[in-house]
Amino acid sequence: MKASIERVELPLETPFTISRGTKRTVENLIVVIKHNGSTGYGAAAPARYYGETADTVAALLPELLDAVESIGDPHARNQVHERMATVAGDNPAAKAAVDTALWDLAGKLLGEPVYRLLGLSASASCPPTSYTVGLDDPETMAERAKAAVDAGYPVLKLKLGSERDRDIVRSVREIAPEATIRVDANEAWTPSAAVRNCKALADYGVEFVEQPVAAGNAEGLRRVYEQSPLPIAADESCVVAGDIPAVADSCDIVNLKLMKTGGLTPAVEAIYTARAHGLDVMCGCMVETNASIAAAAQLLPLLSYADLDGSLLLDSDPYEGVSVSDGRFDLGAVDCGTGVAPR
Repeated sequence: MKASIERVELPLETPFTISRGTKRTVENLIVVIKHNGSTGYGAAAPARYYGETADTVAALLPELLDAVESIGDPHARNQVHERMATVAGDNPAAKAAVDTALWDLAGKLLGEPVYRLLGLSASASCPPTSYTVGLDDPETMAERAKAAVDAGYPVLKLKLGSERDRDIVRSVREIAPEATIRVDANEAWTPSAAVRNCKALADYGVEFVEQPVAAGNAEGLRRVYEQSPLPIAADESCVVAGDIPAVADSCDIVNLKLMKTGGLTPAVEAIYTARAHGLDVMCGCMVETNASIAAAAQLLPLLSYADLDGSLLLDSDPYEGVSVSDGRFDLGAVDCGTGVAPR
């Protein structure tokens, strides 16, 4: 196998704000692995919050790819992960780039879509993706929400974490009365404020509340879960499969991301772990290219909810992925691999 790396800076269509800050561009690192005439694509979308930057990923990827080349078998993904673990203990986005490229390559070598390699069917019921509206003033968020609904996205995810959170949800509900609305506080609320907000937001038909309190506040999350009239999703509180038992009695939903788990291979493990604990599962994403979103879309038949809009927030994307219509990914259109291709 021969591998290469490309570092790309991707401008966003509009500035994207959450409670922790604003982004105008993101850096992704593309991994390309070639073997027996086929090419697999994967990508890393590192997050400083989880201890990674584009620089750290760029520095580590050559070592990870050396490990892949030493194994020489794109189908031996468990062995690859074991070898990558000897190179780096954490660094999940870097590992996700390698893992997703190997899955794409394996599917192309076998002439099958990745979802079929996972034992899944395109005819299964798959949840639509939400479209995320970044944190801003209520009027601006309502305008962006209406534009998303008008563009065919029936599920909205509103970023919260300001003094006007209730005004935001009220404004969006007024302008999009039929939309499904989810909210994500990204750890911004105290437990007491979260309970009050959940009770108030229930009046606007909010579907669920994601990560209302700080990830390290396990007791606070449990308190909100026990007192909230709305379902609670854990994101920052749940990174890998091993975190799930600790949050299982404090939430209804876990939000998994390939950039947290380290790729499709460990994400599947986390999904089945969550199901075994009676939890619903959502797969989310960072702001990232289709080179990785296409891989996450292969998990849709296993999911209760999807938040795979990262590439939709970009001004332009150098890669094509799985086509989306009315918020739904068309897995049936994937001939082989993950469906990713350079534009």
